Amino acid sequence: MNTVDNLNAKTLANAIKGNTAKVGIIGLGYVGLPLCRAFIAQSFSTVGFDIDGEKIDCLNRGETYLKTIPISDIKTMVESGKFQAERDFSELENMDAVIMCVPTPLTDNHEPDLSYVTSTTDTIAKYIRPGQLIILESTTYPGTTSEVIRPILEAGGLKSGDDFFLAYSPEREDPGNESHGTAKIPKVVGGDGPVALELAEALYGKVVAGTVPVSSMETAEAVKLTENIFRAVNIALVNELKLIYDKMGIDIWEVVDAAKSKPFGYMPFYPGPGLGGHCIPIDPFYLSWKARQFGQPTQLIELAGQINTAMPDHVVSVLAASLESNFSKSLSGTKVLLVGVAYKRNVDDVRESPAFRLIEILENGGATVEFHDPYVDRIPKMRKHDSLSGRSSVPWDPIAFAVYDVALICTDHSDVDYAALVEAVPLVIDTRNATAHIVNDRHKIVKA
Repeated sequence: MNTVDNLNAKTLANAIKGNTAKVGIIGLGYVGLPLCRAFIAQSFSTVGFDIDGEKIDCLNRGETYLKTIPISDIKTMVESGKFQAERDFSELENMDAVIMCVPTPLTDNHEPDLSYVTSTTDTIAKYIRPGQLIILESTTYPGTTSEVIRPILEAGGLKSGDDFFLAYSPEREDPGNESHGTAKIPKVVGGDGPVALELAEALYGKVVAGTVPVSSMETAEAVKLTENIFRAVNIALVNELKLIYDKMGIDIWEVVDAAKSKPFGYMPFYPGPGLGGHCIPIDPFYLSWKARQFGQPTQLIELAGQINTAMPDHVVSVLAASLESNFSKSLSGTKVLLVGVAYKRNVDDVRESPAFRLIEILENGGATVEFHDPYVDRIPKMRKHDSLSGRSSVPWDPIAFAVYDVALICTDHSDVDYAALVEAVPLVIDTRNATAHIVNDRHKIVKA
């Protein structure tokens, strides 16, 4: 390691090597909390920081607020004596490594909103000291770490590469995927100079399956965008194919299932009611915004965004047409049960879920909408869709579901009895192929 000429780096490298480095993780959501768990599993003293006092109190009681992190894991973390949840950010001064896992949403104009990143960096700058490693994990455009974060941290007189060390390593969490937990996923790492890179590699190398060093922080930032834009564009492609094949009377799900039998040159993607989650609906706009500064158009990326954004409108159009053709009913006055508001199956994460846009379109058309989700008891407060916050999931009761005119499957949770749902309601709009296995009452099912 090229740290022999830098006492700050050498001291930090030795602490990492001996697992005595203190790690502070800012943001205890779907990225930060699993990362805490990974460091504690390797006996690193870890402090999780968050501005949400309820989260802090919950964790320190040994309880969980994420269904993807079982309470037994939180109890193990707390009982290890290696973990503490903290709202007092002055404790950052005592950390050897500080990792930022904060949101990077979009503004109303679909431009990057770095307010969480900058405010967090401002806080770190108050307590930064020589010998610390500062890492950003939040998804963002190339140049953020060097152009936005570094100047804030250096404003007090300390210099990156000499006094403190700066790196970027994009998060790669897949909530609900037990096969690919934090510790099993390789980490891409870019540093502000070779020493920062080696320190960040050494730190992550202690807790994950492997590290993938790249030449710069900008490259690491671009890697994350590329991964998610790849998904967004391919989902848009299969969504468009769905529209085309529907007109031809061809089932897109059957097409994809058959196509994936090819062992080379093909990777299956599946259509849906729109994009959700903390990355895929947002990340393409980060690159489009940055590309405009270089006069470079992003036509394919933007077209993919338009196709995916239009899917909720298509789903409601199919629902309305099915009501009209089957029951001579209009959308106005129709009672709809929306099944699933989480953005993906078997998680409680509702960020950017297309379910909320579906509810708004349906209610603007005069329908009454209620939802059932076994993972989401109540819609939380969100940055958008404020009017929906606080709504509660109706109990699972197929007998009571007879009052609904139509059920709209938005999220294909695996522990929902879709056969009972189809039997209970006159019409089911299936956006996820969740009813593919059902034999009886198929005349009630319309794929959208």
